[in-house]
This record gives sequence, structure tokens and C-alpha cells, in this order.
Amino acid sequence: MSGLFAATGATPMNRYESPRSGGEARIRYLDGDFQILSPGNFVRCAVTGQTIPLDELKYWSAERQEAYIDAAAAMSRMRPE
Repeated sequence: MSGLFAATGATPMNRYESPRSGGEARIRYLDGDFQILSPGNFVRCAVTGQTIPLDELKYWSAERQEAYIDAAAAMSRMRPE
């Protein structure tokens, strides 16, 4: 590294990253899509608490506004209690 990054010890950002992109995102879950309300890299599964990278998010409930790690976790929330 050279220049400013070497002098400050900082690492260069990927040009597609935003400065606040490292943490948990806030998402509005829609039918078949989602809207990012607050930027981040991941959301948490409502069942397991595991982190889900946004680029791997496939399962959620628009009605419950929850994300799920996999189909099994999603189905477990849909079962009547």
C-alpha cells in the first residue's frame, strides 16, 4: 500500500462498498423482493439467530418481516403453534 492508506494504516475500500456497509442491515421485506432501509452486509435469521449475507438471502416473510437462513427455518415459523 502507498500514499494515504499506508500513512494511516487504513485499508482501501472496495469501490462498491459504502462506509457503513459492515454491520447488520435493516430490511423491509416485500412479496418477492426486499428494500434496504439501512445498509449493511447481513441480516439475522429469526429462528436460529445466524447471520445471512444479503447476497445469500433467499427466504423471508413479508407478513412477519423476518428473514430465515434456509427453507427449514422458514417452514418452522409457518407451522401453527
